[in-house]
Amino acid sequence: MTTHAEQIPAYQTGTWTIDPVHSDVSFVVRHLGVTKVRGTFDHVEGTIVTHEDPLQSEVNAVIRTTSVNTRNDARDNHVRTADFLDVESYPEMTFKSTGIREKDGVYLIDGDLSLRGVTRAVTLETEVGGFAPGPQEGSMVVGFSASTEISRTDYGVTGGAAGAAVSDKIKITLDIEAGRS
Repeated sequence: MTTHAEQIPAYQTGTWTIDPVHSDVSFVVRHLGVTKVRGTFDHVEGTIVTHEDPLQSEVNAVIRTTSVNTRNDARDNHVRTADFLDVESYPEMTFKSTGIREKDGVYLIDGDLSLRGVTRAVTLETEVGGFAPGPQEGSMVVGFSASTEISRTDYGVTGGAAGAAVSDKIKITLDIEAGRS
């Protein structure tokens, strides 16, 4: 019987630090039900701890809500207000894994997402990009892609008067590179 570690090419154990320069946290929300508005959070940090059994691994991440970037200054400033992210009161959102499972060849990372003082369980559908030598001699990197969908109102994100123009569902996509020396 093949173990989960054997199913992941070049799998390695260790503590990996998220590389914010080579990672991307993005989101998509519908505006007026007809178009998609995309944005990113430009600052993410955290650790991934891989264990002998990948299903025992752990993820902890912090995303600075102040780093929201939709490529429109007026919109970004509005998203930072109490109508949406309320970055003055809640400058970070966090994710802490609570378990990892595999279903039909896909890794699902269950965890707690905290935003605006509200914590809800979410599941990240995750693809392992791989493990490879890093740019410095003796270093290693790992890559993951993951996605989930949340309800903004579950986190108290009403949108104020503009809320009616923005969909409740928000798709979040992560492309994470992390390094180990």
